[in-house]
Amino acid sequence: MKGNYRFRKYSRFEVSNNQLVQLPYTKFFQSKIYNRVLGDVVREYEELDDELIHLDDFQAIALEFFEFCKVCSTYTDFGVHQIRITADPRHKGNPAPEGIHRDGVDLVGIFCVSRTNLKGGETHLYQSKTSPPAFTKILNPGEFLTFSDHEFFHFTTPVNATTSDIGSRDVFVFTCPALPFREN
Repeated sequence: MKGNYRFRKYSRFEVSNNQLVQLPYTKFFQSKIYNRVLGDVVREYEELDDELIHLDDFQAIALEFFEFCKVCSTYTDFGVHQIRITADPRHKGNPAPEGIHRDGVDLVGIFCVSRTNLKGGETHLYQSKTSPPAFTKILNPGEFLTFSDHEFFHFTTPVNATTSDIGSRDVFVFTCPALPFREN
């Protein structure tokens, strides 16, 4: 993203015998219907680090999201976006440059890993793009919000640094299905 404040890695997974299985690398694609900023653009991201994927805490979070997938979707794959948004005293960070949106999936989960030296980053859920928020919350470290992408639009407000240091917001965004790029 212009401004160099948004950093992302992306991997796809499925679960077999209660074990997280990383799927082969693919590029990422989202229709312009869902993302007016980067829709219809084939995107390439680095994969999540192996050390992260094998952490017990990451495994537990991913398996918890998969439990929701089994209830809310017929898909067996899901994507994990590791996203860091930064802000400094002169530049805000924008977690959702596409505005109020849907992702074009069945289920979305947002897990907050950390928030450092910043304010803002309030997550909103809407029943329509023009309705007031049905849910509003700053997700704190350890909090996990899961919702139906068919029922809710979502948005996260920009973040601003609270000190002279760089502030950051680290989240995992889970999507079911994973939305890989497919030729044709």
